[in-house]
Amino acid sequence: MSTLRTGQQSQEPLDLIRFQLDEFVLVKLRGAREMKGRLQGYDSHCNMVLSEAQEFIFNETDSEPIVKKTEMVFVRGDSVILVSPTTE
Repeated sequence: MSTLRTGQQSQEPLDLIRFQLDEFVLVKLRGAREMKGRLQGYDSHCNMVLSEAQEFIFNETDSEPIVKKTEMVFVRGDSVILVSPTTE
């Protein structure tokens, strides 16, 4: 795994996700889906647990995505494309 060096500190790429624990994140997924929620945990495979989650399902025929809400969800890491901080 590559290591980033910033000043005196070295960081692993997953450290950027660690800084977002208990914060709201946007997770872009394969299959034209996105998840927003509070990051409760993750592992080295980018499996994630989100609370207060919303799933956005996009399709070509509708201009607005389908939105599903859930209290807690497990996101499998092999479907994760991007993780970004976001507001609630």
